[in-house]
Amino acid sequence: FKMSRYQEWLIKHIEANPQFITPARYRNEVLSFLKEPLEDLCISRPTSRLTWGIPLPFDDNFVTYVWFDALLNYLTGLGYDPDGESEPLFNDFWPVAEHVIAKDILKPHAIFWPTMLKAMGVAPYQRLHVHGYWNINDTKMSKSIGNVVRPKDLAADYGADAVRYFMLREMSFGLDASFSPEVVIKRYNSDLANDLGNLCSRTMAMVKKFTGGRIPEPPGSADELDQGLITASTGMITEFEEHMADFGFHLAMRAVWEVIGLANRYIVENAPWELAKDPARRPRLEAVIYNLLETLRLIALPLHAVMPATAARIFAVLQIEAAPDLSAQGQWGGILRSGQDISLRGALFPRLDDKGKKQETAAKGGSAKKAGDKGGQGLDFAEFQRLDLRVAQITAAERIPKSERLLKLTVEVPEARTIVAGIAASYQPDEIIGRQVIIVANLKPVKLMGVISQGMVLAAKDKDGRLILSTVSDTVQPGSKVA
Repeated sequence: FKMSRYQEWLIKHIEANPQFITPARYRNEVLSFLKEPLEDLCISRPTSRLTWGIPLPFDDNFVTYVWFDALLNYLTGLGYDPDGESEPLFNDFWPVAEHVIAKDILKPHAIFWPTMLKAMGVAPYQRLHVHGYWNINDTKMSKSIGNVVRPKDLAADYGADAVRYFMLREMSFGLDASFSPEVVIKRYNSDLANDLGNLCSRTMAMVKKFTGGRIPEPPGSADELDQGLITASTGMITEFEEHMADFGFHLAMRAVWEVIGLANRYIVENAPWELAKDPARRPRLEAVIYNLLETLRLIALPLHAVMPATAARIFAVLQIEAAPDLSAQGQWGGILRSGQDISLRGALFPRLDDKGKKQETAAKGGSAKKAGDKGGQGLDFAEFQRLDLRVAQITAAERIPKSERLLKLTVEVPEARTIVAGIAASYQPDEIIGRQVIIVANLKPVKLMGVISQGMVLAAKDKDGRLILSTVSDTVQPGSKVA
């Protein structure tokens, strides 16, 4: 592919369209690369070296270079036709297409792909958004070293909304971010339980205590504190939309939380509990409570895009049935129905202890000694929960040279990983391929007889000393968690 022909065009296109590659650091990286002469791209690989791939239509001895083939899926998936008979999907979506990629595949998407499109006479995509990596305790997440974190497990532990919020709030798009359970719990307790959850609980408690569980009438005027809250709340909607459009997700979330913090301070500054002591100040008390409810409504609008279940719960509390619409509902007032009965059952986000368990239920376990424990020194349940037990499917097995008891297993969990198991005296390699077994999936990788083992297979030993592989009573999806 004569990619060099399009070098000058690509440079001019990037310079004329500052948002073509974002964040700017990756745009600058591409322009820096393009300062050097751009070489042509070899689009084939010999079948003698690469046995898989799309065969070249004019030479069976070669297959297509994977990036030259893979990028075309962006077009063909939409029904692109080089003869001008493209499907409606292509005509509808390609003119507004934006790509989201990881930083390690910047070059194929920012250089190969635009020049290929130019050569084909197809307009380039609108924007290329480049994100960084999630690191685990400052180490890159990788299936090969076994430190992968499964989103479904996170959602089960913390709730899908909390995970969505953490991911968008913690990472500055384009840069790497660090993940650990401790960071998730800290962010959950600080932002969700303390800030948002506390605001909702305090407001609804005051509605129940001071206005009979009903939405009060909107105030006829606003003082300086009120106006500050109104201006910040309505301005937050605009700021949220602008940051989201620019992939500044953490900034969009920060804008929402600034209003949450302001609303919590508004409660302290107005002291509704003091207002309630003076019947003459009843109108002011109801004004404060109405303003807090209206602020909660506006907070829930942008949260609907990130935390849909949480937003839906707030809307349900406020008895708002209309579908969320930032444009139509982003103004102050006119939606809450005065006199409407409202209530909140349970905390929006109960605090978590340092092991990620909800504090309202964690204490129920107690510290009683269990029957059978020697002196009460049995395994604590929280310690047991640290074990990540998974169902794995064995896809390959072979003996390890110079070892009479070790087999090298390749398993799916669902990602492929290698485990060294001491079962060679009980099983032949070919008799266990296809079996499902239970493994400990979160052990630190260790090297055994020169092979990195990424887990442990569980087995029972019978009275004759033969090992019996553990399994489940029915076939399940590889990677299923054992509880």
